[in-house]
Amino acid sequence: MNKKSNFKELQSFLILWSSQTVSSLGTAMTEFALIIWVYGQTGNASSVTLLTICSFLPTIVFRFIAGTIADNWDKKHIMLIADLAAACGTLAIFVLYAFSALQTWHIYVINLLLSFMNAFQSPASYVATSLLVPKEHYTRVGGLQAFSGSVISILAPALGSIFLTVGGIPLVLLFDLISFAIAFFSLLIFIKLPTIERKSVERKESFVKSCMTGVIFLRDHAPLLHMVLFFNVINFLAKIGNDGMLSPFVLSRTDHSQNALGMVQTAVSLGILAGSLIVTFTKPVKNKTRVIFIGCAITCFGNVVQSLTHTPLAWSIAAFISYLSAAILNANLDTVMRTHVPIDMQGRVFSAKDTLQNCTIPLGLFLGGILADYVFEPFMTTPSSLQRILGIFFGSGKGAGISVMFFGVGILGSIISITRLRKPIYKDLN
Repeated sequence: MNKKSNFKELQSFLILWSSQTVSSLGTAMTEFALIIWVYGQTGNASSVTLLTICSFLPTIVFRFIAGTIADNWDKKHIMLIADLAAACGTLAIFVLYAFSALQTWHIYVINLLLSFMNAFQSPASYVATSLLVPKEHYTRVGGLQAFSGSVISILAPALGSIFLTVGGIPLVLLFDLISFAIAFFSLLIFIKLPTIERKSVERKESFVKSCMTGVIFLRDHAPLLHMVLFFNVINFLAKIGNDGMLSPFVLSRTDHSQNALGMVQTAVSLGILAGSLIVTFTKPVKNKTRVIFIGCAITCFGNVVQSLTHTPLAWSIAAFISYLSAAILNANLDTVMRTHVPIDMQGRVFSAKDTLQNCTIPLGLFLGGILADYVFEPFMTTPSSLQRILGIFFGSGKGAGISVMFFGVGILGSIISITRLRKPIYKDLN
């Protein structure tokens, strides 16, 4: 199939994807600016942590309900309403700031509202993509979405800093509102989603039962459920490892060098960018589960490499390779889910999958901090026979304890991933 034919088949998706990418960039720049503003107002890290919690919790809590609504209601209308709510939140901050009335609790409340709306936006957008894209392009589309995410993660802090310097928070918020307008009117005018014919049995189904349909579907499709539970464990380990503890690791090992942290975080974004480009412009693989598990093993092993090295350059190389692999495996995982779940159920199944797969993330983040501060870091600073042996490999001083954590998580995650390759249950997903 030639490039011209590919473009014609993906034209509607590309309009939606590009306009939503611009809007997401504006949102990310606003988030960056508000984190700086909140920290400047309070001077403590807990205020920023609370901001993250407000942005995360409602999405998880309301995910099941949102998936049912996304399957039963008009997807385009849901996305338009969610976008409009996001714009109202940005406009409210703009007005409050303009009248010198903005307070930190205002931002917390607005973030709660936006997170609530995102619970509905995500499954609706997921189904909309499946409706607009032919099945043979699912992996390529997953690569494009990872590509835009990595570009945003690179550009948002840089552009946010420039806009803050030139015009302050009002200029950042103004750009966010303009980017919203581009996404809103592109969706409203240019995107027409195909209608999904729902089964008569589903039409009579109660709302409560419909909310559980996604979980029941996964239960009845063992290979998909096993895949979701596998990533439930991997996500937990990742948050104890470098996906959740990368900043404390780098800062503690480099005497709080922001340049070193920036270097490693840039390598993360570039790795995702490279991985997304690979899956976008190469032919989709046939054995997707093999790519998923090998990619996950490589990603986990990045923890091991970082734990045993002591320079920002080595950490950056490991981060680049790890997140390149993560981008490739995530694109293939997305393809597996889209291919094996009927479109008329994808909202509910996506929501169930997302909740089950990510519910261990808060526990991993919490446990990672506790283990680092109260177990591994104190142990590696207290002389003992075992501490001296471990010190040969992981060094001493601040960050050595987190290095030990990274090593353990990396080895465990790699072993779990490799052992999945021998499980015949996953063969049906290719």
